[in-house]
Amino acid sequence: MIGNYLIGLREGLEAVLIVVLLVAYLNKSGRKHLLPRIWTGIAVAVLISLGFGALLTFGPKGLTFEAQEMIGGSLSIVAVGLVTWMIFWMAGAAKTLSSDLKSQVDKVADSSTLGLVLVGAFAVGREGLETALFLWAAARATGETWQPLMGAFLGIMTAIFLGILLNRGVLKISLSKFFTITGALLVIVAGGVLAYGVHDLQEAGFLPGLHNLAFDVSHIIAPGGVTGTLLKGIFNFSPATTWLEAIVWVAYVVPVMFLYLRKVFASPAKSVKSKNA
Repeated sequence: MIGNYLIGLREGLEAVLIVVLLVAYLNKSGRKHLLPRIWTGIAVAVLISLGFGALLTFGPKGLTFEAQEMIGGSLSIVAVGLVTWMIFWMAGAAKTLSSDLKSQVDKVADSSTLGLVLVGAFAVGREGLETALFLWAAARATGETWQPLMGAFLGIMTAIFLGILLNRGVLKISLSKFFTITGALLVIVAGGVLAYGVHDLQEAGFLPGLHNLAFDVSHIIAPGGVTGTLLKGIFNFSPATTWLEAIVWVAYVVPVMFLYLRKVFASPAKSVKSKNA
């Protein structure tokens, strides 16, 4: 539940910040009459994201167990790829996000109605589709109960509340630090989702080694106990992990975390030198 809360908070706040920037720019530039176009685009993006989530949830129900595991494992790996791209994209684009959005609005504001609708739809829809896919994969990894969905819902609601406070100037937080910390945590969460996706493919018979365990600490950390539930909910940790799952987790988390932290903490001086080279 906590891991899904983090996903909902992180992705939700990104989407909320985009909406706040778009609305604030139209208000300050004296184009309030164009706001309905932005809201229409946002509504379309939300509906598409919800429909995509429903398709993921109910689409594979009539398939065989092996087919469900095959689809689930494959989509989990795709979800990890998308969230990894999102983490690195946000680390690099955060400083220019506002100017980029303003430029897109200026290009289409005085043209067709559809143009500004698409700006709102694409700006929020990208986050929505990524969130739907990754939440679905994370929910499968932690167990198909109401708790993962409740965690994601609470995270999104928290993001909306923070966005309102930020927009009104009531709250001031360091967004760069927030996204840096949550990005690092999401790398670990994504590693767990990736390992679970590999486990699904092993159960489907697509990958070998289902019964070759790297470790089994079920007698110490009971899967249904408090500790096991917390570790599963936050990091998708499984007390009985196959060798392939363990190898994939390490092969993903170690290099991705290193590259992410290097990108985040790269000094301005180095960036300037690289641009002038």
